[in-house]
Amino acid sequence: MTDSRKGLIVVHTGPGKGKTTAAMGTALRAVGNGMKVLMLQFLKGSWHYGELDAVSAFGQNFVIRQMGRGFVKIGGAETDPEDVRLVEAAWDEARAAIESGEWDMVILDEINYAIGYGMLDPAKVAATLRGKPEMVHVILTGRNAHPSLVELADTVTEMREVKHAYQKGILAQRGIEY
Repeated sequence: MTDSRKGLIVVHTGPGKGKTTAAMGTALRAVGNGMKVLMLQFLKGSWHYGELDAVSAFGQNFVIRQMGRGFVKIGGAETDPEDVRLVEAAWDEARAAIESGEWDMVILDEINYAIGYGMLDPAKVAATLRGKPEMVHVILTGRNAHPSLVELADTVTEMREVKHAYQKGILAQRGIEY
């Protein structure tokens, strides 16, 4: 067991709730330890989430950028070229942020969806993660994490849904889901 410091690659995946929330909890811990955190949300964009207001209190130490339009149609001809363009732009910003060394932690929220939908090449992501500055932590969220990224990660957590209020007809609740 070594006590040397190292920037970790962390994946939160699986069909259960809490992937983004777990990443945000880790981000709060990091900010509390004097670290700078950037969260890039690959697909979110049109809805207002409570966490956007909450992190504003941290100024430039915790920044969230919504990079998408909020809803993505996928599959063959249904995938909108504009959504693909937005994902590519988000990836360009993510890669630059990881490589810059300006951030202690970069969260790639919902990147696993973008990869799973065929909008982003997992090999590009893996190459950047392999070459990242040693002390930068990177967290990737979303269902169905690509096997190559799971293999590369230091820590992988799979959220498993046991029960969800939606199954009882209860809609998403402010402060819990958004």
